[in-house]
Amino acid sequence: MNLYCKRRVMAAAVAAAALGVASGAIAAPITTLDRNGAWVSVEAYGPNVVHITIAADKAEALKGPGFGILPKNADNSTFRHTSGKDGDTFASAALNLRVAPAPQPRVPSQSEKYFAPQLAPVALQVRNAKGELVLDMTGWELSPQTVNTEKTYQAGASFSVQADEHYYGMGQNQESTGPLDLRGRVLDCKHWYDAPAGETVCVPFMVSSKGYGIVWDNPSATRFVAGVNGRTSFQSNVGERVSFFVITGSTPEEIYSGYARVTGKTPIPPKAAFGLIQSKARYDSQQEVLRVANTYRQKKYPLDIMVVDWFYWTRMGQLDIDPAQYPAPAAMNKELHDLGMQSIVSVWPRFETSGRYFNELDAKGYFLKDKDGKTVDGLPFRSDRTGALIDATNPAARHWFWERVRDNILSQGFDYPWLDETEPDLVPDGFFYSIGSGDRYRNLFPLLHVEGVQQGMRAWKPNRRALILSRAAYLGSQRTGALFWSSDINPSWEALARQVPTGLNMTASGIAYWANDIGGWQWLPQSTKATKAPLVDPRGAEATIGQNHDYPELLTRWFQYGTFLPTLRLHGDRKHAEIWEFGQQAETIMARYDRLRYQLIPYIYSQAKATWDNGAPFMRPLWMDFPNDPKVADIGTQYMFGPAFLVAPVTEQGQTEKDVYLPAGSDWYNFWTNEKLAGGRWVRVAAPIDQIPVFVRAGSIVPLGTDIPSTASKQAIAEIRVYPGKDGEFALYDDDGVSYDYEKGKGTLAKLAWSDATGRLAVSGDSELSRKAPGITKVVGK
Repeated sequence: MNLYCKRRVMAAAVAAAALGVASGAIAAPITTLDRNGAWVSVEAYGPNVVHITIAADKAEALKGPGFGILPKNADNSTFRHTSGKDGDTFASAALNLRVAPAPQPRVPSQSEKYFAPQLAPVALQVRNAKGELVLDMTGWELSPQTVNTEKTYQAGASFSVQADEHYYGMGQNQESTGPLDLRGRVLDCKHWYDAPAGETVCVPFMVSSKGYGIVWDNPSATRFVAGVNGRTSFQSNVGERVSFFVITGSTPEEIYSGYARVTGKTPIPPKAAFGLIQSKARYDSQQEVLRVANTYRQKKYPLDIMVVDWFYWTRMGQLDIDPAQYPAPAAMNKELHDLGMQSIVSVWPRFETSGRYFNELDAKGYFLKDKDGKTVDGLPFRSDRTGALIDATNPAARHWFWERVRDNILSQGFDYPWLDETEPDLVPDGFFYSIGSGDRYRNLFPLLHVEGVQQGMRAWKPNRRALILSRAAYLGSQRTGALFWSSDINPSWEALARQVPTGLNMTASGIAYWANDIGGWQWLPQSTKATKAPLVDPRGAEATIGQNHDYPELLTRWFQYGTFLPTLRLHGDRKHAEIWEFGQQAETIMARYDRLRYQLIPYIYSQAKATWDNGAPFMRPLWMDFPNDPKVADIGTQYMFGPAFLVAPVTEQGQTEKDVYLPAGSDWYNFWTNEKLAGGRWVRVAAPIDQIPVFVRAGSIVPLGTDIPSTASKQAIAEIRVYPGKDGEFALYDDDGVSYDYEKGKGTLAKLAWSDATGRLAVSGDSELSRKAPGITKVVGK
């Protein structure tokens, strides 16, 4: 048996083990249909989700779903299957799937003898609860090819396009500086650190404005064609079948609840994740870490987490802490804890050949290999040439990695790991994992690598929530509780503009906890090409910015935007990265927004609970909340942050006014001035340097917390702000902020209800807040 065949045998066994599912444990499909040699399997994951598998080989059609999917959640109980001359129908109260009958045999035309596909045709349609046609699959593809020594197929499916249909999601793509709709675009869904506009991340979940989503179940590099020439298609580089899920819903919550059943729920992160996280590339000593932490406390600026980034180690893959830089890491972390702070430490998945673990891991076969079975070392296509990649597809390698991270690093009092390079940076194309080729499993690494550590953390500390920073994601990555960010972006106005639509399509992909490096990560140029006078005085920042006089303005605008992101983390390859290092004016403004962020934590944390309950993101594009307003379909320059706030970040240098669209169907209040404006129109909004446009929807209830130095301090509700004009409700949630007890239903849930007719706010579920409410409720405009 040659090396390739051995890999294939081993791959099957390891893949089953990695999935945690034996073939006999996978739920049987509702049925498997024969369409003249094309086999179609149908199973359900609740009333609004169907999984469709199509293959020329029946055994392939009967295989369970791929990585990232939770087959234990399959549930066919709500569906009824009927057969007739019009084909086969699978119906529930929420969804109707019809698989067309096989066409009658006929003599092929002259052109079909040469150009028609050899596959038997399969057509199917999906209708929603109202009977409306939402999805029409018109064809499928298995085109033979050899990829990385493996005889396989290019696998794909095509769908028709409705005239006014719009597409969103598909992970992180940073090509746009404003438009959001993917229609008319062709995306290469693959993890790509070096993408020209910024790293791309493949999460193959597309959501349509027509009230459905498609989960494309294939981890190889996939091309997504979004409504080009009347056709939408997925086309994966490697596969022996077509496998996808269709989720229907009349609201985003219904669609994302279905997605959660298919791929996993989004946990509530530790409450500290919602405070300020301070990072830099890099703090080169524990003295510097503690100096920065103590300065935050001295200045009374709230801060929750200090981050120790890369090269605190003696060698890549040594998985140690350099005593010259960090002589007493446990003592450092104790001091941080005493300050009410926590810590994050960066851990990389690569190992130098001269490191202490390389030979052991190489001998065990725990690294990415080439076709000859030799460990791959480094990246030949750029100057980053050092290190072998741990094979996260191997359960034994994952376990080994977690134990060393735990024993060597986290045991020194660090609270959480930062798993960097999770694309992975060492691209697997042309190489081999233990389960098979890197081409077949091109996008899988971040899910398995992060989930391995997350599972280890939960076993180690069963009732302390895991938090992990991760640079990439795949289907199901949200269930790891990781915080994702947009990678090593530039410290530029253009990069800032790209973040807004990038994040909205990433959160639409089911990744609710997405953010970016506030200020940009890459090295800061020491000069500027700006032609306008800076709006922030750069004096006092020269040691960091040189002659880049508009950078304090950029950082200020970025921090304002970050205040209304799921997580707020300062980072960057700069001499300094703290808010007091960019001049007095920048410091004053950022400190104000830092305090605002902490006042908003009761509001934000309540959104985290809602996401745990229904899977829907709380930083979301306007189309989710205003589906009946056609003008919002392509707006990627502003977004909703929870049910109340509309945020329109300033992304141009020297800008002091911004055009903002206020969606129809609601009145809106300017958050800064309380001016009330009608929706359904564009308005020009003042945006002085200490303000970015933020509006609040009429009928909103916004709880504001007391000032606290960090989430380690108990935070009371200081004010309940009501924006009248419509009845409103708010579910105010709180718990201990650190344990998994919320999974058992523990925590407090206060229901706040505003009656616009009576002008009264009612509070139930929290007797203390109910008693205090009359004295702390403020009705805007009254």
